[in-house]
Amino acid sequence: MSRDISERRKTLLEALSMAGRDNSNAAVMYHTAMGERLGLGMTEEKTLDLLQRMGPLTAGEIGQHAGLAPATVSGLIDRLEAKWLVRRVRDTRDRRRVIVEINYERLAGFSELFEPFVAALGELYERYTDDELELILDYVTRATALQRAATRDLTT
Repeated sequence: MSRDISERRKTLLEALSMAGRDNSNAAVMYHTAMGERLGLGMTEEKTLDLLQRMGPLTAGEIGQHAGLAPATVSGLIDRLEAKWLVRRVRDTRDRRRVIVEINYERLAGFSELFEPFVAALGELYERYTDDELELILDYVTRATALQRAATRDLTT
């Protein structure tokens, strides 16, 4: 950090760093608790989230989006398949490709556990103008990209 910055900016940057760490800890603890309720590890739960948001993916695509090594992804898919939460299916256009898709029948009721938190976030968003939401979205998107890059650096 440069010595030429104002005390206010220095204080804000320190507070932002601490708030980011606190937010990260809260997210990890929330997803750990949610995973325990669902009988899943946090990586398993977040992989299901990826598949819900992005649709069926190959193991390589899961690895890319999650920043995980191929061997880790294979074991992860094996665990999810053993719990009947996902299935491997052949790509209809290229039979050599295997796609991982969610078994939605098995996930019935899972989303209800997330509803109170999602509703609380909706109430929080109401406090902000559209311009403020745009700024928050920009920050979160950029910070997420940095975190994904840091994850890739750790796993490759």
